[in-house]
Amino acid sequence: MEKKDSIKERIKEANAKAVAAMFAAQPVWVDMAKAGDVIPGMKKNTLLHAGPPQEYKHMCGPQRGAAWGCLIFEGYAKDAEEAHRMLEAGEFEFAPAHDHDAVAGAAQVVSYSQPVIIVENQTNQKRYYSHVKEDTFVALRYGSHGEHTIKKLRWLAEVVSPAFSKLLRKMGGINCKDIIAKSLFMGDEGHNRNQAETCLFLQAIMPAALESDLSREEIRELAWLLQHDENFFLYQVMTSCKAMLDAGKEVEYSSIVTTMARNGTEFGIKVSGLGDRWFTAPAPKVKGLYFPGFTEEDACPDLGDSCITETAGLGGFAMAASPAIVHFGTATGVGGSVSDAINYTKEMYEITEAENPSYQIAYLDFRGCPTGIDIIKVLDTGIQPIINTSISPKKPGRSQAGAGLVRAPMECFKKAFEAFVDRYQIAYPHLASNPGPLPGAGRASFWGSGKRRKGE
Repeated sequence: MEKKDSIKERIKEANAKAVAAMFAAQPVWVDMAKAGDVIPGMKKNTLLHAGPPQEYKHMCGPQRGAAWGCLIFEGYAKDAEEAHRMLEAGEFEFAPAHDHDAVAGAAQVVSYSQPVIIVENQTNQKRYYSHVKEDTFVALRYGSHGEHTIKKLRWLAEVVSPAFSKLLRKMGGINCKDIIAKSLFMGDEGHNRNQAETCLFLQAIMPAALESDLSREEIRELAWLLQHDENFFLYQVMTSCKAMLDAGKEVEYSSIVTTMARNGTEFGIKVSGLGDRWFTAPAPKVKGLYFPGFTEEDACPDLGDSCITETAGLGGFAMAASPAIVHFGTATGVGGSVSDAINYTKEMYEITEAENPSYQIAYLDFRGCPTGIDIIKVLDTGIQPIINTSISPKKPGRSQAGAGLVRAPMECFKKAFEAFVDRYQIAYPHLASNPGPLPGAGRASFWGSGKRRKGE
């Protein structure tokens, strides 16, 4: 085994390398297409879900509802009952969207014929994918599978996707990194508040639309969509974050988190120096505020790939840029006070590797967003990553239940560090027996940072 100081230097160098690659990413929304035509490994019986690996028999209610909706949309089943029988019989294969270069929001399940966003990291020409945001409240991503949802999915596939594809190719794509950077100065944080991003996208796309050969009716449809969904750009942000984080994956000795995701049953993370292995723990409940007709009893445990935004330094990590995010009353409000939002961001600097020079927060004197969650710093400090999120209903077919805040479970980070110690043969034996908040009284921190630990 190498000496501790030597290992520490290797980890620091690796973490700096991983984060530098993330910051160098240039995510551009280049096109839209049918999922089965572009997503790697997608087959006609493939269903991609949010979060770590999941079997149908263990799926939460809204994720099951979304799977039923997929089979109805694809024409395989006439209703939820028939879809349920087919899925129980194992006629379809489930896989995490993350394992196919994609992301899925909330309970969303992506099927072969659904239209998807294509984002290219133009630094390395790798492409990433996500479904389209089909509605604000009643949507496939909350388990809705009724006529309204199926009709909306078909409209997106037949009208919206071809129109956006034509415009994006005509324009040479939309630089998502630029839009996200500007939006942070306009009150967005990139996860639950995307109004500025959507407006900036509308500003960019409409001149091209008016100069294109799209019909008046096609342009009207696009304008209607963007007018009626102020958070439309969320999934472009998520896909951009996926592209950014994947640029820093598989760096030997790096302890930086490249994925956080949840499936309504489990919460999972991946770590750069540990490849594509998932480390999971039970999905926690969101502490939040509920829309009329919903209570805490109606809530599903934490759900969706949208915390890829926090993993990339946005969302809960960037709440200081978005004081309005705490105001409840729309789909964006997560509760709390403005000072809470600011303090959450400040706290996240303690568990991250660097500050993103492209994504800055004006209120904090233009500090970069805290980026690059380090599993060692999480364990050293006992500070769990903060996530702001929507709340999915426990029963499929209902609308969004509310919004709030949740912490990534510490158990994921403990498991990941156990694997890290084993993988790199780190001579730090007390971690294996007590991978705790690190370390206990009378022991020096792994990094020797001297920072406070939660509860001290």
